[in-house]
Amino acid sequence: MILLHVACALIFGYLAFNVGYIFLSAVAGRLGRADDGVLTNEVDHLRRIAVLIPAYKEDAVIVDSVKANLKQNYPADLYDLIVIADSFRAETLETLSHYPVNILRVEFEQSTVQKSISYALQTLPENVYDIVVISDADNHMAPDFLTRINKAFSEGWRAVQGHRKAKNTNRSVAVFDAMNEEVNNNIFRAGQRALGLSAMCTGSGMAFEPALLKQAMNEIKTVGGYDKELEMLLTIDHIRVGYLQDAVIYDEKVQNVDVFKSQRTRWIAAQLYFVKAYFKIGVQQLLNGNGQAFNALVRSLLLPRMILLTFLALLFLVSLPIGNEVFQLFSGSLLTLMVSTLAVSIPASLYNKLSVRDFFILPLLILSMFKSLLSFRQAGKVFLHTPHIVAAELSAEY
Repeated sequence: MILLHVACALIFGYLAFNVGYIFLSAVAGRLGRADDGVLTNEVDHLRRIAVLIPAYKEDAVIVDSVKANLKQNYPADLYDLIVIADSFRAETLETLSHYPVNILRVEFEQSTVQKSISYALQTLPENVYDIVVISDADNHMAPDFLTRINKAFSEGWRAVQGHRKAKNTNRSVAVFDAMNEEVNNNIFRAGQRALGLSAMCTGSGMAFEPALLKQAMNEIKTVGGYDKELEMLLTIDHIRVGYLQDAVIYDEKVQNVDVFKSQRTRWIAAQLYFVKAYFKIGVQQLLNGNGQAFNALVRSLLLPRMILLTFLALLFLVSLPIGNEVFQLFSGSLLTLMVSTLAVSIPASLYNKLSVRDFFILPLLILSMFKSLLSFRQAGKVFLHTPHIVAAELSAEY
């Protein structure tokens, strides 16, 4: 009986920590300011920027992305788009050759994003670029994206994360995926920065000093989810990642449940790998006084929000027939706090996208998350590619 009580206390304590951590960060994100909110209008000089676009079999979207990303208001002679073309069709390469972009053809026995980025960094000429930006093959940078990145580096930042925002909300899955992105932006980027912590990297829309990124990428071993490891390596070196709310980069959201499951399986595998590889290191960093690195570990110990919300709802439902008032109050309070956290983190513009039919897909997404827990081992060994849709099918609204 004592062991049961101890086990229950540990479980409830863990759930309470999850909710408390993200609630505090969510409130901080809403009340605080992102780093571009405190930037001055002064720019010391215009830097040369390399935009790396790792792309694996992205023939369907890469041309439209290149067209969109060439519309920067940043001087054309001061930035280069570098498409790292992995397993592209010949006709796609021919089409790309007609645009002012650099094409770096690569082929790996096992393709991963980090391999493509690392290879590209090795080929970049020394002392030519002042900033390296990472963009996904489907990403469209807002016209002022590079201008805002340059301004942040003028203020002394060495690593920043831009505001990744949905470029499509044309299907129910995409709407919920867009909401998830904005919740992450508020909690783990704006909120973390408001608390004085390093913003969480999100895999694209990121900018770094070239030498800094090159050193970190050379140390990354994971198959997927390299952004978690990248951020940890930066914080170990006491490099804080800033967050630019107004530096927007549009990202395609997943279109169906199967792709959603595959993507989340990859994310869960990356999270579990990260905990296994960096738990000891994170604790050591805390003992050495590096709270930033330890916080990167703490974030990886949090449950995925959809799974956490489901657990809390089930816990509250179980408490009702039991009749224990303390149990009911505890579970009900956590559930209310969790729902409030999500509600405050989602922009009003996305609530307007919801319809009644969208909620019918929600149980399938929750089930997919739990299925991902059962199949994560596959993603730990083989990179699970997320397919993208041609622009005409997206009904983009931005």
